[in-house]
Amino acid sequence: MTTETSSPHAPVVDTTRSPYARLRPVGVGDVEVHDAFWQPRLDRNREQTIPAQHEQCETTGALTNFRRAAGHTPGEPFHGMYYSDSDVYKWAEAASWSLASTDDRAVAERLAEVIRLFEAAQDGEGYLNTYFSVDRVAERWTDLVVRHEMYCIGHLTQAAVAHFRATGSRALLDVAERACGHIEARFAPGDVPGTCGHPCLEMALVELYRATGDERWLRLAVWQLDSRGMGVLNGSEYLLDHARLRDQSFVTGHAVRALYLYAAAADVVLETGDEELSAVVDRLWADLSRHKTAVTGGVGARWDGEAFGDAYELPDRAYNETCAAIAHIFLAWRLLLRTGDGAYRDAVETALYNGVLPGLSQSGTEFFYQNPLADEGRHRRSPWFTCACCPPNIARLLASLPGYVYTTSDEGLWVQLYVGNSARVRLPDGSSVGVELSCGLPWEGTVQLRLTPVEAREFSVFLPVPAWAGEATVRVGEEVVTPERRSGYLVLTRTWQPGDEVRLDFTMPVRQIGTHPRVAAGHRRVAVTRGPLVYCVEQSDHADAAVADLRLAGEETWRPEFAADLLGGVVTLHTTGSALKVDEDEPLHRPYVPAEPLPTRPAEITAVPYYAWANREAGPMRVFLPLLP
Repeated sequence: MTTETSSPHAPVVDTTRSPYARLRPVGVGDVEVHDAFWQPRLDRNREQTIPAQHEQCETTGALTNFRRAAGHTPGEPFHGMYYSDSDVYKWAEAASWSLASTDDRAVAERLAEVIRLFEAAQDGEGYLNTYFSVDRVAERWTDLVVRHEMYCIGHLTQAAVAHFRATGSRALLDVAERACGHIEARFAPGDVPGTCGHPCLEMALVELYRATGDERWLRLAVWQLDSRGMGVLNGSEYLLDHARLRDQSFVTGHAVRALYLYAAAADVVLETGDEELSAVVDRLWADLSRHKTAVTGGVGARWDGEAFGDAYELPDRAYNETCAAIAHIFLAWRLLLRTGDGAYRDAVETALYNGVLPGLSQSGTEFFYQNPLADEGRHRRSPWFTCACCPPNIARLLASLPGYVYTTSDEGLWVQLYVGNSARVRLPDGSSVGVELSCGLPWEGTVQLRLTPVEAREFSVFLPVPAWAGEATVRVGEEVVTPERRSGYLVLTRTWQPGDEVRLDFTMPVRQIGTHPRVAAGHRRVAVTRGPLVYCVEQSDHADAAVADLRLAGEETWRPEFAADLLGGVVTLHTTGSALKVDEDEPLHRPYVPAEPLPTRPAEITAVPYYAWANREAGPMRVFLPLLP
């Protein structure tokens, strides 16, 4: 791990020189995770998930497609979906971020081999897409609506930037710059409108600009954004082409496409200060967060089109694609970097624990594409999918997670995620600070921070107080202090001496969360949460009552208990509620009787973290529990 550099080692979103960013990154390679909850998951991602996904790319033919495009396998047919290149690119990004944290020779060698395939498959003009490389050359760029050519290059470029930042090698970056140069020549900014049915390239171009300093890529990103609403994509609302992005006022369309587009707009604002675009992003975020986000941070309610629904359309069996939760994090993180507002940090945390983690099995080798809040036992994880966007998306996010733990500003050091780690952080004034953080999250609200500046220095430390936190107590050494609260953070400003320690304790009450009255599926129902985690009930824990029959009075006292041998070690929640006495022979429909009491009996209810569901025998699951009349 790099400890003495003048810039962050492998930042994920590099706002180091972004003139309109309040916060700057601390790189993946600057943070060494040693956290009881997260370290096993990051290790499993490196040791199990990334190798298994490489094997999937091999067995499904996605890697063979690159050999075919390079001329290594004459006569070989194309395999899989026309956008399968992107699966390999996301895998390469995950592998690259992993190398920023660990010197894993097996991963490095496998990645180097794959990069050589990319180089060999690229043609002399910079074009790279294995679906069109051999027998569909005449069809290139003829279907921007469907064929995902720019989308794939977006993922190539994101992988290239990650690899460059993690290793210092330009091998993959050169491939990406040639590919982006080809797009620039074909769709010249200010001349030929061009944008993709699936956004991704826009975000990637801004990050390529940040990595290289070449303003061509920022101009091309802006042109991509401004090409929407010009009819390039047939005016499709699903593809966000129904209006100029600058005129859009509500979140709509395919959820992942939309949030990738909005995240790119937020990136452009960080670089240009475009006030019109900034207002648009804020307006869209307000609609997303107030009307269209599940309690888990999941987004995109409709199975039809993997799309956003109307305001308050948040059914139990919402689609909530794993990729959409990741895109939600991407957007929230960029807004956090611009503003320093803890509400965006809270959104990142909620989506991470409850929108993304459920997408991954305990083994690290099976995945959810959709994340409904209720199920009858038929929804199970899979090792791969025909459309395999989610598995490598999870892998790249987890591999980059150390880069989301801290940020800095002119004022000092900001903790963003409570993840146990050791870090060496360089503040914007050039001073170096060693940081040791240990914590009990997500099970206990204890945080300890040890600071080791090279010499005594005054700066501020920002500690997030999440919306779910109860009463907080802060100590510096043995002294209880009352820090300023600002936008969701406790701010401690003082002259820090080497070895100074901060302890933060906050209560983690169990909360029963209701919904807005207009959420039809939430009427007289509550979700149970504790700390950053949303909980659910599974049939596995309720032998004496059907999950569908469980009821709460709304005033229950829940007892947290740590179960070391359950689901990898979790805090379970227990209470005494009720179960309906159901007569199976009762008519399905009958005349309504006002205030008719429901026959019930006492029932012990056990809730487990939603991220861990479907890791045992198949059976019904519920996040929201009905209240008795």
